[in-house]
Amino acid sequence: MRVADVMSTQVLTVRPETTLKEVAELLGSRGISGAPVVDEAGHVVGVVSEADILAKERKPRRASRLDRLFAHETVDRKAAARTAGEAMTAPAVTIGADRRVDAAAATMLDRSVNRLPVIDREGLLVGIVTRADLVRAFVHTDDQIEREIRDEVLLHELWLDPEEYSLSVQKGEVTITGPARTEAEKDLLVRRISLVPGVVSVAVREVAHP
Repeated sequence: MRVADVMSTQVLTVRPETTLKEVAELLGSRGISGAPVVDEAGHVVGVVSEADILAKERKPRRASRLDRLFAHETVDRKAAARTAGEAMTAPAVTIGADRRVDAAAATMLDRSVNRLPVIDREGLLVGIVTRADLVRAFVHTDDQIEREIRDEVLLHELWLDPEEYSLSVQKGEVTITGPARTEAEKDLLVRRISLVPGVVSVAVREVAHP
């Protein structure tokens, strides 16, 4: 499953010159916690979030020696910001629409972000994917899981003949039976199937070639 399959295409965006007051009003009225900042052409130049606005409300602190050592430029800049462009986090963490959803999940976890602007090959914004979107993708039926394993994993990614394999999927627990393979090949098969949204566990059984 690809990011394009789960992303939202109706995306609230703001421009760099949008005031933080306007950003706060937009986020509050839409019930969302952040938005991509785009230029005139539609390229993502950053992301502005509730945390960026909260920096305005942070009580000024007397700089300690450690603070001065590490020079909290980012905190100071956000506290003084008046527009989305001044407060945003940049460069934005984005993902391509053709990437797999497991790559989106890994990026969110590794970068500690709740949403990813989705871009096309020209870098233009085409959608947004959130953690909630990925959670919903995990709620796949067993039939959907089996189809993705056969059509995408076996046939198009691993170049294996799906007809050589018997698949059983019960509540996300996958049992795949097929020709005997090396341990490295079995490990690759298990790891790749495990990345299919909705898969809980994978067991491989082998049948000898006739």
